[in-house]
Amino acid sequence: MHRFEPPETHQPVIIAARRTPIARAGGALRAVELEDLAAPVLQAVLADSGISASEVDDVILGNATGGGGNIARLSALRAGLGVDLAGVTVDRQCGSGLEAIMMACNLIAAGAVDVILAGGVESTSRAPIRMRRSTQDGEPPEPYARARFSTDEIGDPDMGIAAENVAQRFGIARARADGFALQSHRRACLAQDKGSFDTEIVPIETETAQHLSKDDGPRQDTSLEKLTQLRPVFKDDGIVTAGNACPLNDGASVVLVTSLAKARALNVSAALTYAGGASAGVDPNILGIGPVASTQKLLRKHPELTPDNAQFIEFNEAFAAQVLASLDALKIDETRVNLNGGALALGHPFGASGAVLVTRLFHQFRALPEANAKSDLGLAMMGIGGGMGLTAAFRYKRLT
Repeated sequence: MHRFEPPETHQPVIIAARRTPIARAGGALRAVELEDLAAPVLQAVLADSGISASEVDDVILGNATGGGGNIARLSALRAGLGVDLAGVTVDRQCGSGLEAIMMACNLIAAGAVDVILAGGVESTSRAPIRMRRSTQDGEPPEPYARARFSTDEIGDPDMGIAAENVAQRFGIARARADGFALQSHRRACLAQDKGSFDTEIVPIETETAQHLSKDDGPRQDTSLEKLTQLRPVFKDDGIVTAGNACPLNDGASVVLVTSLAKARALNVSAALTYAGGASAGVDPNILGIGPVASTQKLLRKHPELTPDNAQFIEFNEAFAAQVLASLDALKIDETRVNLNGGALALGHPFGASGAVLVTRLFHQFRALPEANAKSDLGLAMMGIGGGMGLTAAFRYKRLT
């Protein structure tokens, strides 16, 4: 099948990608503000790319649980990128970081800009306490855990209940969910031991003036026996436990998006080219299968981007049940995704997670010996609160 190749001035490519270590909420990064998570990653990506701050047209960051404002602009200022550089913050909940990158790629493809820093940042530790004003005079405001994602008529379940709904609807057994979680931890631990994440991570200074340089989620001592002993969290007869659901986390991830022509001018050796992306909605009561709809939508337009042809597939692991149900529907072997572990082990810093997926694709391709490459295609997939999915496709291109 003929592959469409746009002019190099309009071909979006990623030439640098970094992330912070991912830390558990209330842990090592608990006192680090959002802008202090994002700023060093912005600086590192610029340094890696060889592009100066004066050449950057905009900063786009995703965020889901922050207190509002424009964290992209604040982070750019904290990073010292100059007062003349603007910024915009996007919120597609846990798809926000991937949405930011897709937006940046589409802007490059449109010829609207030349260089964008894009990604996401999240601090569950620093997330504000949310309060809703009372409708009655004199009554105090009421706290609430999250914004509404759907209407009462349709249904707006919390994430854990939605994962239970998916498990029941699609026949995902507890034993299989626990086995998938164990695979995630084993792979993440092995990747850490091999140093596979070292080139991705920007160390972050913590409140104790020490540098956190390693994800703290993967557990070397996790076993199937331990996982099976955990009790269901959301339903007495359910399958979702603390072991097969992602933790709450803090972290940031950023990529630099430019055109293929600009990358060649910089003598970049290789780049991750944007091949296409799609968003789609599903029933909010089974929100975890959103990636099925978004992937199918992408394939209707780009049938050559089938998962069967992918070298790497990064699928955000919010809950083992929803990942497995989605993979079954898409006919993807569960052993083919997240070869270095996923969010069940490494963590899910909501607004940053989609950018983490792309950062991982970038570094996995760079580390892959050319002789071992079976394909240049990589896919990033996410299910999102409220019943949405995002899928983005990238191709690795050697330029020298």
